[in-house]
Amino acid sequence: MSGTLDTEAVALWAKDRLPGFDGPIKAKKFSGGQSNPTYRLDTDAGAYVLRRKPPGTLLKSAHAVDREYRVQKALANTSVPVAVMGALCEDEHVIGSAFYIMDLVEGRSFDQPTLPELPKEMRGKVIDEMNRVLAAIHEIDIKATGLSDFGPPGHYCQRQTDRWSKQYAATQTEDLPDMTALMGWLQDHMPKHDDQRCLVHGDYRLDNLLFAKDRCEIVAVLDWELSTLGHPYADLAGVIMQWSMPATTEGRGLAGVDRDALGLWSDARFIEVYCTRRGLPGIDDFNFYLAFCFFRMAAILQGVKKRALDGNAADPDRALRLGAFVPEFARAGLKATSQ
Repeated sequence: MSGTLDTEAVALWAKDRLPGFDGPIKAKKFSGGQSNPTYRLDTDAGAYVLRRKPPGTLLKSAHAVDREYRVQKALANTSVPVAVMGALCEDEHVIGSAFYIMDLVEGRSFDQPTLPELPKEMRGKVIDEMNRVLAAIHEIDIKATGLSDFGPPGHYCQRQTDRWSKQYAATQTEDLPDMTALMGWLQDHMPKHDDQRCLVHGDYRLDNLLFAKDRCEIVAVLDWELSTLGHPYADLAGVIMQWSMPATTEGRGLAGVDRDALGLWSDARFIEVYCTRRGLPGIDDFNFYLAFCFFRMAAILQGVKKRALDGNAADPDRALRLGAFVPEFARAGLKATSQ
């Protein structure tokens, strides 16, 4: 047993399902994640990663490890780098919740978009690679990869706004007039047509990307929990949203940073290069997608906060710190509506 993970049960379940997988298992929980608890598994056969649903009562459709497993398995041998999937366990009786096992990908991650650990001349290359892979995700042939049914039909932004409004209401712990106003604005300014439908990651940002140790190449895109079929501009606006946050450990943004001096890209350049890669003339009404992303992140963090208060968070202290950003995201979303 390692923490809340029954390693003996995992070993017994995986023995006949993963070639070469054998016990005994040593498990170490990765720190930082607020969604699905993640563990490194070391066995005589090698190293793996296990992701599971968190314990406790969960919101409907949240923490869908089965969807994470499916989309990453479908993306094997495509232009989008992902870990090799091993096996999915949907039987909650094995360890108390559904989980999946994948190969461990060796690499390095960056938490801060200022990239202080890299020399100036390398920072732009990291951002360019981030841009390249985002465009690659949105160009995936969903029919050829078997993902045509990975998301429900209908207007993506409308569907997501409705979904996260309900999730927010279910986890709300205080009255936030800015959040109420933002939800109303989104409904009133919803694009009439959903003109693009593709694979979207749902939480595409620097700290969900794993880079090669010796070069500026992404070797795995992580945390596909929010992935679905939807509008690509929501992913793109999510990057810009993150950069607008404070340049602090928790904010992980670029607000107030002299990007030119640090060799970092402007928002406009990131959007322009993305459009060039996808053959797009530009983006109309980008402020809607930016406001939408602020709203969705506020709703997500409200859920993180609620899980912490209920005692179900993977890292309760950090969850409460992240939950404190909910009012800030709501305010920023309202500001984006007038840009």
